[in-house]
Amino acid sequence: MTEETRLVRTSVEALDAILGVKFPVLDDGFIRAVDYLGSDASIVQAARVSYGVGTKTVHEDSALIRYLMRHRHTTPFEMCELKVHVRVPMDTWRQWIRHRTASVNEYSTRYSIAIDAAAKTLPSEWRIQAAGRKQGSDGNVGADTGDILSQREGEFLRSAREVYEERLAYGVAREQARKDLPLSTYTEAYWKVDLHNLLGFLSLRMDSHAQQEIRTYADVLGNEIMQRWCPVTWQAFTDYRMNAIVLTSAEVEISRLVNRGELGKALERATERGWVKEEDGVLRANRERDEAEAKFAALGIVIPWRQKAQE
Repeated sequence: MTEETRLVRTSVEALDAILGVKFPVLDDGFIRAVDYLGSDASIVQAARVSYGVGTKTVHEDSALIRYLMRHRHTTPFEMCELKVHVRVPMDTWRQWIRHRTASVNEYSTRYSIAIDAAAKTLPSEWRIQAAGRKQGSDGNVGADTGDILSQREGEFLRSAREVYEERLAYGVAREQARKDLPLSTYTEAYWKVDLHNLLGFLSLRMDSHAQQEIRTYADVLGNEIMQRWCPVTWQAFTDYRMNAIVLTSAEVEISRLVNRGELGKALERATERGWVKEEDGVLRANRERDEAEAKFAALGIVIPWRQKAQE
């Protein structure tokens, strides 16, 4: 092989600088990058199906990545991979592992003693079930209630660990002794994922509707690791997916009518869609309408059914 044809492994100095560095998450968790394959340049290389380096300017490379992101191309982003080591509570890991697009190897409590740590909740961190939604939270319990809940949590965690260790002391098999450990017990895993599927994970788990605990991990994964690894892709991702507003066909139609000043027709269309139904003079709950309202409010578009209520 001649010097001209020799390929050099892609390296990213900013990510190399933090390989193996643990970023703390929650009270006893962490996430750290341990290996990677490719970079922004690899995405460009794959998209152009060329081994040439430096044939385009940095500006042109950035424009191509942004084009690929805008038009939801996938395979060029699959050319990059990231491997991270995480320490995470089991209940949060259950949500994480639902993303079936990665290679995973997890700490086994059949072979090893369970990690002697569990995620604890501060009195100010107990959240109230969101009204009108089967999942999610909204606000926090009062200080006195929080003190009681955290105290009871501590008692339960200590008792659960004592029962587990007592079983081990009696010679019970690890695979059975573990069965009553709480879901707050920490586990560890290596998680390897390609960039396309990593972005899918981040788009869901960094979203404001995601559970706070897994959102905390996703925020660190995105802002501390992904941003260093592929900064051009990260910027395109935040511009076109995380901070973008996508309108449905109904929302486009109604917003056009509003912009033309045809509020009556806009309200009529919304009613036909089933968005505007009243009970005792109060709008019935409608998730699609609520989502449209949030988008219209962000864009400064008049909400016709709210406008009517104010008249």
